Amino acid sequence: MRLIEHESPFTDCPATVIDALPTEAVDAAARHLRDILGIAFEHAHPQTAVVVFDARCALAIALTEAYRRCLPMATFIDFDAVAPTAVIAAFALLAPSDLVVLIQSTNFRLDAFRIRVELFKRDLKVIEHPHLVRMPGREALYYIESLAYDPAYYRDVGHALKEKIDRARSGVIDSGGERLVFGSPFEPAKLNVGDYRGMKNVGGQFPIGEVFTEAKDLEAVNGRVRIFVFGDTSFAVNRPDTPITLEITNGRVTGTVDSTPEFDQVLTNIRADEGEVWLRELGFGMNRAFSKDRMVSDIGTYERMCGIHLSLGAKHGIYNKPQIRRANARHHIDVFAVTETMMLGDEVVYRDGAWQV
Repeated sequence: MRLIEHESPFTDCPATVIDALPTEAVDAAARHLRDILGIAFEHAHPQTAVVVFDARCALAIALTEAYRRCLPMATFIDFDAVAPTAVIAAFALLAPSDLVVLIQSTNFRLDAFRIRVELFKRDLKVIEHPHLVRMPGREALYYIESLAYDPAYYRDVGHALKEKIDRARSGVIDSGGERLVFGSPFEPAKLNVGDYRGMKNVGGQFPIGEVFTEAKDLEAVNGRVRIFVFGDTSFAVNRPDTPITLEITNGRVTGTVDSTPEFDQVLTNIRADEGEVWLRELGFGMNRAFSKDRMVSDIGTYERMCGIHLSLGAKHGIYNKPQIRRANARHHIDVFAVTETMMLGDEVVYRDGAWQV
């Protein structure tokens, strides 16, 4: 893979990009996308598809080519070559259960048209691939690997985790000598495993692979947890040299050990806007393409990493809590726990980097 140095016309694109991914990477992407389209989305003729893409980075170009192989009858629209009204007009021609694919080096903007929200309102299926420019080189190959869809793994393990979460009365994260105790039952778990049966909306952001919840009683979360990665102020993965220990009291971050200036800034920003730092989401990542040693820079993508992640800040729109006003909740910062084991009740559900269900 050859590197080209150039001056990028896009303010949030790096100056160095890869001119092309290997042919075998595009071949792999096409195989994975074919499974996603056929198994997860059940997309088939005569259903129509529209693919909106850009060519601002190598990963976007590779995914576009892979979709051309999988959807030869689809309409392909270069986002940078047409007016926003042309994109919206193409969406207007679609019927319920048709498919829209968004391949975005950054994140497409169509003025007041909130793309995914509006498309779901029309009962369209949606696959989003955002922020691709943040994952150059080897990270692009990890991203392509993360698109592999194993329905037996995602659906069987995902539903088994949900069942265990929903009936658990407590939980514990052991992060190598530190324990974070969830002394409360959990909210009904939500699935992002490519199983849309019975769901109103079909699709979302890819890659997939997550089951998530939070404590019903946020103030029943206490203890300490070590984190090895956090999302910084630029929404990028930040991995400190030494894991940072968070001290949690009554569901709030009350202290840190081995913090860094970058993480201190994250906490400062949350406190400035919200007054205190709540710990909310408990995420069970399932995507085996990502691990502590196989990382991508985009935090929204790395969130699917096979392991445990948490969120800092009051914002978590899925669940309502009486002590948190949605209007004042501004921050949702993902942090990733060093996890020796994860227990739900008396049962170990995660050990040695894998789910035990």
